[in-house]
Amino acid sequence: MIKVVFFARVREQLGMDELALQAEFADVSSLRTHLAKRNDNWARVFADHNLLVAVNHEMASSATALTSGDEVAFFPPVTGG
Repeated sequence: MIKVVFFARVREQLGMDELALQAEFADVSSLRTHLAKRNDNWARVFADHNLLVAVNHEMASSATALTSGDEVAFFPPVTGG
């Protein structure tokens, strides 16, 4: 199982804060592709190339490998001052 969590604007756009998936995914890219296929709204969210991702609380890339039990978080870029 992969736990997927959404933060900030991503959570608002998708209307949910987390999702548990029983499927296996080789990497973050394959997970993003799977999520984007849910509907047009999800496709728009996951088409954003600035979308950030963390796996098990560590910043990750599309090539980051996934294993069962991982937590994957998606969130928009953050700025502050």
